[in-house]
Amino acid sequence: MTETLLDQAWTASEAAADDDTLRLRFYARLVESEMVLLLEHEATGHDISPKVFDLEDGPIVLAFDTEARLTEFTGLPAPYAALSGRALVEMLAGQGLGLGLNLGVAPSSRLLPPEILDWLAQTLAERPAELTSKLAAVLPPKGLPDALLLALDQRLARMEGLAQMAYLVGTEDEGGRRGHLLAIIDAAPGAEDTLARAVQGALTFSGVEAGLLDVTFLAADDPRAAEFARLGLRFDLPRPQRNAATGAVDAKTPPRLR
Repeated sequence: MTETLLDQAWTASEAAADDDTLRLRFYARLVESEMVLLLEHEATGHDISPKVFDLEDGPIVLAFDTEARLTEFTGLPAPYAALSGRALVEMLAGQGLGLGLNLGVAPSSRLLPPEILDWLAQTLAERPAELTSKLAAVLPPKGLPDALLLALDQRLARMEGLAQMAYLVGTEDEGGRRGHLLAIIDAAPGAEDTLARAVQGALTFSGVEAGLLDVTFLAADDPRAAEFARLGLRFDLPRPQRNAATGAVDAKTPPRLR
């Protein structure tokens, strides 16, 4: 069977067991992947009932990163729910359930205990500090790890319709302290928390300290936006896809665990 990106991330982390960055990249790939969760029976609306297996070390549910792998495990078609790894982690956190990931059917076959899922959920819930101090100078960004820049680009590219763009700049405050700032332009109403958590995820899973980057939200007509555009590194966010029949923006409602 063809290796998936999740398999490759796990294999890389196993080849360098002491490399925390590679291990974080595996967890980043997990929460970013589309997963299929084995169910007890077909879902009813947004309510789902995962099939729970009682093991000696505690109960687990099973999820796979492809439908083919789920079918290979069960040996026949079975009910499942498709959801992001992030949604799966957030749904299972605090439930005392472990996660059997690709069990027996892939190089990334792992059993993740409840404490790992709780840690992941807590990590995903964190957000970077919002800028509060007054800036003395705005500078071009300099010295940030390539891994962070790539992670920011990938995560913001998935924030479809939540903002127009973002600018990454270097900063110096009135005390002479230097840092970096990501200015997110024209965020959609209520999207600030989601965007901030996406930035936090890029920081965490790149192995970068959270204090290295602040975040702020600006309107496109804010005078500071023009300066950030002139000096900063620009990230464009995709425009929202609209339903052809209704014109409404498509949205995914997280499933509810039953």
